[in-house]
Amino acid sequence: MSVAKKEYKRITVKSLVEMKSRGEKISMLTAYDYTMAKIVDGAGVDVILVGDSASNVMAGHETTLPITLDQMIYHASSVVRAIDRALVVVDLPFGTYQSDPKEALRSAIRIMKESGGHAVKLEGGKEIKDSIKRILNAGIPVMGHLGLTPQSIYKFGTYTVRAKEEQEAERLREDAKMLEKAGCFAIVLEKIPAALAKEVAESVSIPVIGIGAGDGVDGQVLVVHDMIGMTHEFNPRFLRRYMNLYEDMTNAIGQYVEDVKSQDFPNEKEQY
Repeated sequence: MSVAKKEYKRITVKSLVEMKSRGEKISMLTAYDYTMAKIVDGAGVDVILVGDSASNVMAGHETTLPITLDQMIYHASSVVRAIDRALVVVDLPFGTYQSDPKEALRSAIRIMKESGGHAVKLEGGKEIKDSIKRILNAGIPVMGHLGLTPQSIYKFGTYTVRAKEEQEAERLREDAKMLEKAGCFAIVLEKIPAALAKEVAESVSIPVIGIGAGDGVDGQVLVVHDMIGMTHEFNPRFLRRYMNLYEDMTNAIGQYVEDVKSQDFPNEKEQY
């Protein structure tokens, strides 16, 4: 069913709540650099997530844990300089908010001041409630993240679907309500059963954005490098590839190498 879209010159946290109330789905993608962010924003994506997944995608780490606050600020500031319309949400990296609400606030302030981002995202529920409240009390918008939380990978042991058992599902429901009550403007639900995600989305007034959480939520998020096929070894069930850029780029670069070796490049028109 199509829903009438409202044209926004600039997406804000308020815009997302309005979109949920109208039944308009929210589009969200990652970006970590100026060039990619320019393309993503120009294509009309509503929210750009400067994710700590940069640790995997840009730096080649196995997990998101190694990326630092300084590195997140670098990526976020590059993205912010590129955008005209999208809301830019920046992940607080592992170790910058879990231990101390004061440290969480300092980390969030640094991101807002030094990158120009519009909001921060934190992983977790009741265990980080005090950190969330401290950040919100300073006037910084917060997006929550429940379900599979990659910063806790060593606790889970695997990137499997979360909240399949009722006890964990009930805890997730409670955490979602807590995030809403605390004042978060949206929640990401990652890799949980579609029926549970739909239930959570219907139970809260704030937007719920899914990744591997079915079609009953208020929006979707993917890692842009996965979606356009720059990566080719990561193939989760929830991923739809819209291009095979890995193959296209490999072929193009291979052709360049061949043209240089054969002295076909540069030709007369490509010289001064």
